Amino acid sequence: MTERFTGSFTQQEPIPEAGIEAAVAVLRHGRLHRYNTVAGEVAETALLEEEFAAYVGAKYCLALASGGAAMACALRALQVKPGELVLSNAFTLAPVPGAIASLGAKPLFVDVTEDLTIDLDDLERKAARSFARVLLLSHMRGHVCDMERLMALCDELELRVIEDCAHTMGAKWRGVPSGRHGAIGCYSTQTYKHMNSGEGGFLVTDDAELAARAVLLSGSYMLYARHRAAPSPEVFDRLKLDVPNVSSRMDNLRAAILRPQIAMLDDRRARWRVLYHAMEAGLAGVPGVRLIPRPQHEDYVGSSFQFLLPGWEAERVAAFVAAVAARGVELKWFGAADPQGFTSRYAHWRYAEPVALPATDRVLAGLIDMRLPLTFTPEDVALIARIIAEELVRVAGAERLAPVAVAAAD
Repeated sequence: MTERFTGSFTQQEPIPEAGIEAAVAVLRHGRLHRYNTVAGEVAETALLEEEFAAYVGAKYCLALASGGAAMACALRALQVKPGELVLSNAFTLAPVPGAIASLGAKPLFVDVTEDLTIDLDDLERKAARSFARVLLLSHMRGHVCDMERLMALCDELELRVIEDCAHTMGAKWRGVPSGRHGAIGCYSTQTYKHMNSGEGGFLVTDDAELAARAVLLSGSYMLYARHRAAPSPEVFDRLKLDVPNVSSRMDNLRAAILRPQIAMLDDRRARWRVLYHAMEAGLAGVPGVRLIPRPQHEDYVGSSFQFLLPGWEAERVAAFVAAVAARGVELKWFGAADPQGFTSRYAHWRYAEPVALPATDRVLAGLIDMRLPLTFTPEDVALIARIIAEELVRVAGAERLAPVAVAAAD
């Protein structure tokens, strides 16, 4: 009998009861705007920023409307100008180049390695040729590069680093929390990330001027003294008449939902690792599959899983993705000709005027990706791995392949 998976790849765990109770309290008093407080009250958003800053060990934290808003705010805080080149990974998702383009700046894409991290040799070449001054580094799908080598290179090249930690909230490299190597770290609290408020994001930094610029940009209406994880008022006084309001604040409702989740991050990381290891074990040794090695220095959050099918032609990959979908397993393929659901790649972002990257294209042509929500059990993951392994062997051995259309995943 052919096994089939009947679970959902997009179903998240419920919001914790403490978050629900806090959200209801905000709804009852109606003061959702972060600066709408009564005498003696500290806004949920201000408390959230203080608590998240403490979790990652940052001096300053700003809560924003989304991870994309956090990246755009970070770029503006670094005073990136229209037409300026900003280096970024070719392997990332659309909000990253979108944040760059939102300023009128232009992404300059850097190759990805087979370990799914930024190619530091290509970064060095492109930084030297372009005279770019900012790298928006995406820790895409939770894969962190050698951060000591990257930061030494960026210091040498005088590159300011913004870390996109949408997939690495709670992760560490040699004990340093993700987002704490560069000038600014940005995080997402979108539903499919590691804390869930539907949409939302954070920006953290130790630089007082960058933090003040970010708060002003977010739309503080000169109420920056109500922030707790922020610089002193005199830093704002030097900047407040020169920095525009680009409203992108988080509200108290989402902050209330998020605050209890900070204490859950370490436990969630451990639970995701159990699922990740189960998937690794299930696909280990399957012919034609290359698993992604995880460096011993990387304390990763395994909320998604990737593997490569090196040398597979597009028709065979498409047939495999369709075959597992018919058995209830939703995979994303980064080599598809057209964007599918949440998945696109650098060649699809025509507004960025991308130049072909043959080395990256070879990696993405066989790159398969899947979510591992915490609503899965290790037994679910073992079943998913069996289905994937069976279809890999079957499709790899097929002599003829019928044309297939790969459906867009949720």
